[in-house]
Amino acid sequence: MKVELLALPLRILAVILLAFCCTARSLPAQQAPVFEIEFTNAGLVPPHWLLRLNVDGSGQFDAEAGQPSQQDKNQILAGDVHRPIQLSSEFTARVFATARERRFFQFPCESHIKVAFQGTKRLSYLGPDGSGACEFNYSKDKQIQALGDSLMAVENTVLYGARLEKLLHHDRLGLDKEMESLAEAAHDGNAIEMGAIRDTLTRIASDDQVLERARKKARLLLTQAR
Repeated sequence: MKVELLALPLRILAVILLAFCCTARSLPAQQAPVFEIEFTNAGLVPPHWLLRLNVDGSGQFDAEAGQPSQQDKNQILAGDVHRPIQLSSEFTARVFATARERRFFQFPCESHIKVAFQGTKRLSYLGPDGSGACEFNYSKDKQIQALGDSLMAVENTVLYGARLEKLLHHDRLGLDKEMESLAEAAHDGNAIEMGAIRDTLTRIASDDQVLERARKKARLLLTQAR
């Protein structure tokens, strides 16, 4: 009887420890912060795209090809784009800092001002410190509007990269005009984060079958890649 009484606490302890271990295994891992922007405008090509960004600058970009207009049919288009991307630590830090400063987008960010429709931008954040989402065409909140504009410029860069890859494989002479267009967009701030297409620019810069003008522009843009 004494042995049984002494063994009882040990049995109870074993049950408690087993229950704790099982509970611990069932708890989900802490959610790493993730930022997303989803863009929709049926009148553009692409009509819909999504960029997902992690705190280390890694991410994923996905875009639908859409239906080109008559005006676009004579131009090379990116088509469907599905690729991992890497953005600079400086840019990524600004994105996540804005998400925190703007309460993880937990407020209506649409201005409802009568402006031309540019496309619906949905910003969202999910992390252990909070979550939220809002969408807008144009926002009076300067930080939100600036964030949307900068991410549109990143999207522009990624699509340039997709078109450049097609030209590199099928029409090296066409690279000259496209590289000139990209250089102008970069100068005007409409294409940023050249590191997102670093590999493509490097291949162009080192390809002796590409016109030297295009190779020179690629080398110049690579100096902006972080």
